[in-house]
Amino acid sequence: MTTRRACLFRGLAGLVVIALTSSLALSSARAQPTSSPAPISTSAAASSGAAAGPATAARQTRAVVELFTSQGCSSCPAADRLLGELKKDPTLIAVSLPITYWDYLGWKDTLADPRHTARQAAYSHARGDRAVYTPQVVVNGLAHALGSDRTAIETALARSRGKDTLSVPVRVSVADGRISVSADTGRTLPASSRATGEVWLLGVSSSVAVQVGRGENTGRTLVYSNVVRRWVKLGDWTGATRTWSVAVSDIKSDKIDAVAVLLQDGNASAPGPILGAAFERLN
Repeated sequence: MTTRRACLFRGLAGLVVIALTSSLALSSARAQPTSSPAPISTSAAASSGAAAGPATAARQTRAVVELFTSQGCSSCPAADRLLGELKKDPTLIAVSLPITYWDYLGWKDTLADPRHTARQAAYSHARGDRAVYTPQVVVNGLAHALGSDRTAIETALARSRGKDTLSVPVRVSVADGRISVSADTGRTLPASSRATGEVWLLGVSSSVAVQVGRGENTGRTLVYSNVVRRWVKLGDWTGATRTWSVAVSDIKSDKIDAVAVLLQDGNASAPGPILGAAFERLN
């Protein structure tokens, strides 16, 4: 099924990219404000965004794992379960981005967001492989892998290392009803970058259970981990020190109980490597 879907949607990827800039722009308008990597751990000792002092910094994070999934895809539940294990690793920021393009199969995904569909297509366009399928994982904005294949994800993580990913310390903290974010390096962007980046604040629901009434997963209750529910563009970044502050009340809705911050090279329609990231719980 995964192979069939990859081939079917690949031809639509370019069309979806066109919609990306406008859909993400609507979101941003609402808020102005040397060694080999260790194997992926699934220890329950801590979860992504677990408190590590007053703020979470990018230097504590070795990978951002984005899972593109769908309630209408019978191949996806295994990947959803694996992401639930990966999020327990405190060195990973693992998030679910439900997509819309399988809604026609008989069940409309209750968590899907057109911005996730557009982001997945933009990644494929930036890579030049036009590989769009579910379940698909993108690691550090660069390498992709089958979302249910732990070994493939580890390989993608290794491939993305040493390419200026997560080289910029990003911090996020929550206090006195506000979310504070900083990207404080005093350096310019890496030489390989496009000399500009964007900083996004993501509202995340840690766990969402969905009873599927129709389609390929009829009768199943699926549990989704770290589901992205909101996208708020904080601003652009060119290497200078930047700080932002957002009221918790402005982001905490739709059962959002955590936030992730992504500092990413390029822009929404042409995303590059993730240069910095952080995760923090709201309660």
